[in-house]
Amino acid sequence: MSSAIAALLTTTLPALPAHPSPVVTDPPQDKIVIDIATVNGSGCRKGTAAVAVSPDNTAFTVTYSDYLAQAGGNSDPTAFRKNCQLNLVVHVPQGFTYAIASADYRGFASLQPGATGLQRASYYFQGSPETVFKNHSFKGPYNDDWQATDETEWAQLVWAPCGVLRNFNINTELRVTAGSSPDKVSFMTMDSTDGDISTVYHLAWQKCPTS
Repeated sequence: MSSAIAALLTTTLPALPAHPSPVVTDPPQDKIVIDIATVNGSGCRKGTAAVAVSPDNTAFTVTYSDYLAQAGGNSDPTAFRKNCQLNLVVHVPQGFTYAIASADYRGFASLQPGATGLQRASYYFQGSPETVFKNHSFKGPYNDDWQATDETEWAQLVWAPCGVLRNFNINTELRVTAGSSPDKVSFMTMDSTDGDISTVYHLAWQKCPTS
């Protein structure tokens, strides 16, 4: 499983102030619900992505079943880059807001000498000009599992206004170059023990102000 970064979203009464209080709190007891509004990208074709929320409301997992980038050999010229943009509708219990505080990405890479791999992620709220990017680079020769963790300091979290439901966008990307061995295939994927590609987004919670 994998993941890391930050962004906030809230739901509460429209009359409340625009930003949540800086007091950290335990996750709400009520269930949060996450629906996929749209899925677009070569790495998450229709029917190959799903979202599940953990029972304790501290994380949600995005699972992919067909997400691999490759270059070299007889690879399709367009296969060197795969991406997926998820547009999520997040229903949070009233009076709470949350941040995606970290994400752990894990996968496997087989890179020939001179080849390179890149895993990139960005996160933003619908209508927000703020976008956070995280990159992780890998160089061949490399033939092993890889793992990357993105973390965001509390003061750098991107807040969404309380009382407004805004879709949350996650854009991930895998990119591979053949380098000095163009006749041999290099590839990179994110995957879990069951062969699926999963990214776990860990949540931090706050209460919105009451007056």
